[in-house]
Amino acid sequence: MHELAFPLLVGLVILALAFDFLNGLHDAANSIATVVATRLLRPVQAVVFAAFFNFAAYFLSIIFPELHKVAETIGKGIVDKDLVTPAVVFGALVGAMFWNIVTWLKGIPSSSSHALVGGIVGAGVAHAGFEGIEWTGLNKTVIAIFLSPMLGMLLAMLVMLVSSWALHRATAKIAEKTFRRLHLLSSAAYSVSHGLNDAQKTMGIIAVLLYSTGYLQGEFHVPHWVAFSCYVAIALGTLSGGWKIIETMGGRITKLSHHQGFAASTGGSIMVFTASLLGIPVSTTHTITGSIIGAGVARRASAVRWGVASNVVAAWFITIPASAIVAAAFYGITRLF
Repeated sequence: MHELAFPLLVGLVILALAFDFLNGLHDAANSIATVVATRLLRPVQAVVFAAFFNFAAYFLSIIFPELHKVAETIGKGIVDKDLVTPAVVFGALVGAMFWNIVTWLKGIPSSSSHALVGGIVGAGVAHAGFEGIEWTGLNKTVIAIFLSPMLGMLLAMLVMLVSSWALHRATAKIAEKTFRRLHLLSSAAYSVSHGLNDAQKTMGIIAVLLYSTGYLQGEFHVPHWVAFSCYVAIALGTLSGGWKIIETMGGRITKLSHHQGFAASTGGSIMVFTASLLGIPVSTTHTITGSIIGAGVARRASAVRWGVASNVVAAWFITIPASAIVAAAFYGITRLF
C-alpha cells in the first residue's frame, strides 16, 4: 500500500475525471458523426442526443453488471495492480490527455482508450519494468486495435446487405422513411455502447488508485460513486462537442445516406457491446471509423476517401507508443519531487 495525503488523492481523482471529460469531448464524433453528416439531427441536437445516451449506459450497467468487466481490465489487467502507485496513475493520465489534446487540435479521430492504455504501460514500465505488465490483458487490447475496425467494417457491410434485401420491394419513399428511423435508433444504441465502454476506463484508473492507496476496502472493485461520477463526466464532455473530429468522421471519410448511417451505427454498436461483455477496452473511434468505411464500401469502393482514411489509420499505430513515452516522462518528473 502506498501512502497518499487525502488532498492529493482528491486531486488525482479530479484529474482522472478531467480525462473522462476530455474523452467525451474527443469522442463526441463517434456516435453522432453519421446523424450530423446525413442531417438527421442538427449538430447541437446531435450532441445533446449523444450525451444523454452516454449517461444512459449507467442504468444499463446496473441492470447488467457483467458489462462492467472493462474497468477490471484497465484497473488490474494491463499493469499488476499491486505495482501501481499514485505516480504511475498521474503519468498515465497526463500521457493520455496530452495525446488526446494533440489529436483533437489536429482533428484526428485517434483513440482515447488506447491513449490511456499507452499511458498505463509507459508509466508502469518506467516504475517497475516490463515484469509489471499483465500480458494477457495488454495482448487482447492490442489485438482489438486491429480486429475492431475490421469487424466493424464487415458488420456494417453485412447490415447493408441484409437491410437492402429486407426492403428491396419497398418504394423509395418508404425505404427512406424507414432508414431514417432505424438510423436514429442505431445511433442511440451506439451512444450507449460508447458511454458504457469508455467511461469504464476511467473507473478502472480511479479504482486502482483507491486500491493502491488503501482507500478501497476489500477486493478490487469499482465503488458506486466512482461509476456514477465517470458517466456524468463523459456525458458532459460529449455535450461540449468535438467539431473538428465530427467533420472528419461524418463527411471527409465518405458521404453517407441514412441507410449507410444505420448500417455503420448498428455494426459499431454490436462490436462495442460485445467488447464490453468480454472486458476488452476497445476503441470506439476505431470501431465506428471501420464501420463508416464498411458502409461506404458497400456502396462502392470509390465512395471512400482513402487518403483521409489512411491518415486516421496511421494515428492508430502511433497512439499507444506516443502516449506511453509522454507518460513515462511525466512519471520521471514525479520522481524528481
